[in-house]
Amino acid sequence: MRHKAVSWALAGALLWGLAGCFGGAGSSDFVARQATTPETSRFGLRAPNKTTQKIAAESAVIQGLAARQSALPPDSAYDAVAQAVLAANARTSETELRAAKLRAEAAATNWLPRLGPEISLTSLSSVVASLVLDATIFDHGRKKAERAFAAADVEVAAVHLAQDSNDRVAAALDLYLTVQEGRDGAARDAATLRDMNHFLHVMTRRVEGGVSDMSDLNVIRQKVSEIRASQARNHEAARTALAELNAMSVRPLDSVSGLPRLDVAPGAAQALEVTRSQAEATRAVAQAKVDRANQLPGVTAQVRAGDNSGTVLRSDGTLGLGTGASIKAIEASREAADRAIAQAEEDAARVLSRLTSQIAAKDRQAQEAARLTGNAKANLDLFERQFEAGQRQVIDVVQVYETFARQQAAQVALTYEAAALRVELARVLGVLADGEAI
Repeated sequence: MRHKAVSWALAGALLWGLAGCFGGAGSSDFVARQATTPETSRFGLRAPNKTTQKIAAESAVIQGLAARQSALPPDSAYDAVAQAVLAANARTSETELRAAKLRAEAAATNWLPRLGPEISLTSLSSVVASLVLDATIFDHGRKKAERAFAAADVEVAAVHLAQDSNDRVAAALDLYLTVQEGRDGAARDAATLRDMNHFLHVMTRRVEGGVSDMSDLNVIRQKVSEIRASQARNHEAARTALAELNAMSVRPLDSVSGLPRLDVAPGAAQALEVTRSQAEATRAVAQAKVDRANQLPGVTAQVRAGDNSGTVLRSDGTLGLGTGASIKAIEASREAADRAIAQAEEDAARVLSRLTSQIAAKDRQAQEAARLTGNAKANLDLFERQFEAGQRQVIDVVQVYETFARQQAAQVALTYEAAALRVELARVLGVLADGEAI
C-alpha cells in the first residue's frame, strides 16, 4: 500500500508538470489561476472572480456596453418611467449572464488534469477499482478554444442583457407616449366640446326664433356627438395604456406627465444588433476551433492508482476519409461569421438611415402643421368677428372651427409620432439605459 501511494504521488506530480508545460495547459500562471476563490454575493450566487473580471477587463464588447450613457434627459418623465420599469424587471437575461460567467469560470481550469474513479468487473467474482488521472499533453488548441468560447459566450449574454433592458424601456416609453397622447387628445376634445356647445346653444335659439333652419342644428348636434365619442376614445386609450404601464412598473406612474425632447444622434453608439453579431461571430470562430481540434488526434497522459496502477500515453481521436472535408467546412464557418457581421452592419445602417429620415420628415410636417394651425386660428378669429357683426352664419363659423380643430389634432399627432421614432432610434442604439447600471 505504501508503494502504491508513493507511485501515485510521483505520477501525479509528473502529470501536473506536464499539464503546465504543453499546449493543452494554456499560458496563464498556475498560481494566478488557483487564486480565484469567489465569495458569495447577496443574490446567493458566487460573485465574479478573477476569471470573469479578466474577461470584462479585456473584452471590448463588455467595455463598450458598460460605457454607454442613457440619452434620456435626467429627472424627466422619460427618466422616471425608465427607472420604474427597470426596477421591476425580472431580468431573465441577467440570470443567463451569470450562468455564462460560471461556465467561463469552469472553462478557465479546463487545462488541469481530471481525476475520477474507475470500477470494472473483470470476472464474475472480482471487481477492479482504481483512481484515474487524465492530463492533456497536446490537443491542437482545443482547450484554449473552449476557454475562448466561454469568454465569448459571456459577451453574447451581456449583449442580450443590454438588448432586453433597452427593449423593456422602449416598450414602457411607447405606452407612456400613448398615455400622454390620449390625455392631450381628451383635453383638446374637452375644449372643442365647450366651443361647439356654445355654437349649439346659439343655433338652438336661432332655430327656435325661426331665423335658422333645423338642418343646420342637426349638423352641429352630429358634430358634438362625434367630439364626445373622440373624447371617450382618448380617455379609454390613456387608461388602457396606463394600466399596462403600471403593470410593468415597480410603482404607479399616474402622476408622471410631460413630453421631454429626446435628442439622439445616429452615431451616438454602435447599434446593439451589430455588437451582438460581433460577439456571436467571436463565439462561432471559437467553436470552429474546437470542432477542428476534435477532428484531429491528440495526446493525453493517464495515471492509474489502485489495482492496475501505472502510467500510459495515448492518442485520442481518429482520422477518416472525410476528415479533410469536415475541416474545410469548419474553416468556412469563420467566413460566414465575418459575413454575418457585415450583414448586421448593413442592416443597422439601413435602419438608422430610415429612422433619421422619418424623424426629420415628422419634424418638418409638425412645423408645417403648426403653421397651418396658426392660419386656421386667424381665419377662425376673423369669422367670429364677422359673425358678431352679422356678416356670417353660425354654420359658417362651425365649419371654420372644425378645420382649426382638425389641424391642431394633426400637429399633436405628428409631434407624438416623431417622439416615438426618437425612442425607437435610441432603442436601436442601446442608449435608453446606462450600461454601467445594467
